[in-house]
Amino acid sequence: MSKKRRGFKDLKPTTGLVKNALFNILGNIRDLDFLDLFAGTGQIGLEAERRGAKVSFVEKHKKRAEDIKKKTKSGKVYSGDVLKVLPRLGEYDIIFADPPYDYDKYKQLLREVVEHLSEGGLLIVEHFKKVDLKPLTPKGLEVEDERTYGDTVLTFFRKREEDFEGIL
Repeated sequence: MSKKRRGFKDLKPTTGLVKNALFNILGNIRDLDFLDLFAGTGQIGLEAERRGAKVSFVEKHKKRAEDIKKKTKSGKVYSGDVLKVLPRLGEYDIIFADPPYDYDKYKQLLREVVEHLSEGGLLIVEHFKKVDLKPLTPKGLEVEDERTYGDTVLTFFRKREEDFEGIL
């Protein structure tokens, strides 16, 4: 393994097929607030930025976060654990999360993320096909779609509009 790749053995970059499919599904994201969680190399957020979104990145590894800062034109980059950084952030129209395949805090992640999605906002989680996120879906989110690409699944959640029943 080369020196350049040695520090990235835990990196799980999104394949070109999955990235292309994701942005084809999302369509026009110009001027939307986009959050890239577990950003890694930042490729998803950088592509969103290229398509006109206002992007923030969260990456645990400082070196990777510094590399993203060098690549982004106007994005905000936060270095730290996603679950610790999220409470300091605002609302986003789209949140993309690509945690490591061995991630074991999906339930906590989904509960926290729902607080940072705008009404009608979209959360996309990239995960291993053996992980079923449907039973972990918290109140306020609903599974809208799931797309499988080999061993990788993109699960799309939509933040439901507030239930105003009984107000009128």
